[in-house]
Amino acid sequence: MIEIAPGVFVRRHTELDLTLGLITGSGDSLVVDAGLDPVFARAARPSRIVLTHNHFDHVLATEAFLPCEVWAHEDCVVDGRVLDERAKYYDDPFEGTLVAPTHTFRESVTLDVGGRRVDLHHFGPAHTSHDVVVHVPDAGVVFAGDLVEEGAEPQAGPDATPSNWRAVLDRVLALGPRVVVPGHGNPVDARFVREMAIPAAT
Repeated sequence: MIEIAPGVFVRRHTELDLTLGLITGSGDSLVVDAGLDPVFARAARPSRIVLTHNHFDHVLATEAFLPCEVWAHEDCVVDGRVLDERAKYYDDPFEGTLVAPTHTFRESVTLDVGGRRVDLHHFGPAHTSHDVVVHVPDAGVVFAGDLVEEGAEPQAGPDATPSNWRAVLDRVLALGPRVVVPGHGNPVDARFVREMAIPAAT
């Protein structure tokens, strides 16, 4: 775990260069994305987990964090398509149970994490139809999911809306973040986000 602001951590994984988050308050914590590895769940016992989107590398280990609330945008569906996507990368069968969100929102919602404010936002379709941005205002940190990637170009799959991607990033930048945590790669600053290339439609 790497502390990037007081009580805000990232966990970096070699597997797919994945970046997960942990936000702590007084006696409480929230995880940003489940990832692939249940080991993280044994280290962090949050009351809530937020899924930034439903791609397999961000959701498959959710079961290991239970019991906890699972937050996502209302259009986030975790079903067999997640396993179909995983099968493009791995030959072995998935050992576990897919977990659907238990709590959803449409545009924005504010959570209390041990006395600490954490805002969840959906700024419109971009990487997926249901991207969630997690903002920790007192730390100046935004977890952007795969709206931002460091070390590789952002990917636009069949469910992406590249034409709206820049507008979504502009709204992320309007939050005034000091640090932006990508879904893959190391944390970056606002300048990186402002200058990043937007993927073309596929």
